[in-house]
Amino acid sequence: MIRKLTRALLFCISLLIIGVMAINYWITYKTQDQLYDKSSQIPKNKVGLLLGTSKYLSSGSVNLYYAYRINAAVALFEAEKIDYILVSGDNGSINYDEPTTFKDDLVARGIPEERIFLDFAGFRTLDSVVRANEVFGLSTFTIISQQFHNERAIFLAKHFNIDAIAYNAKDVSNSYGFKTKIREYLARTKAAADAIFNVQPKYLGEKINIE
Repeated sequence: MIRKLTRALLFCISLLIIGVMAINYWITYKTQDQLYDKSSQIPKNKVGLLLGTSKYLSSGSVNLYYAYRINAAVALFEAEKIDYILVSGDNGSINYDEPTTFKDDLVARGIPEERIFLDFAGFRTLDSVVRANEVFGLSTFTIISQQFHNERAIFLAKHFNIDAIAYNAKDVSNSYGFKTKIREYLARTKAAADAIFNVQPKYLGEKINIE
């Protein structure tokens, strides 16, 4: 009896792993034509949607995902491939404010303050993508993050019939980003489930024009 239960458990775990891997591959395959690595090749859009993350790691050092996204946003702006930057991130408490932190560093890098807009309700990628369309009125825009994150964001955009492309920020080494890459498998599974059940953002709100 125990042997049969063990076999059944192993079978279920194997199916789960295969399913997660299949979803990961499917999202990568479905989005590859909307991703760009070079600013010289990407089409121009009015707005770049910069996806948030924390600036610092628990160790106190600067998060390379953050630093490389800043670099990517500045590169697109300087190449005149975007005219505005919409920073979307988590502002879940008074002590944690991703959008404003990004804005301060973008301004320090020479981006005019009036060209930066903030979305404080980008609690997750789905919220950021849908709110860019529903709240900020963007029918098309350029997503800015690392490739693995861009693939998931584009997948969600396609589900909501949003015409988006993405610019890949520099990625980190495998050793540096190992935990993040593992979590991404679960995040993609959640994104697929959200698409199936048509999950909506936590908040929408009044319309905001970027101009």
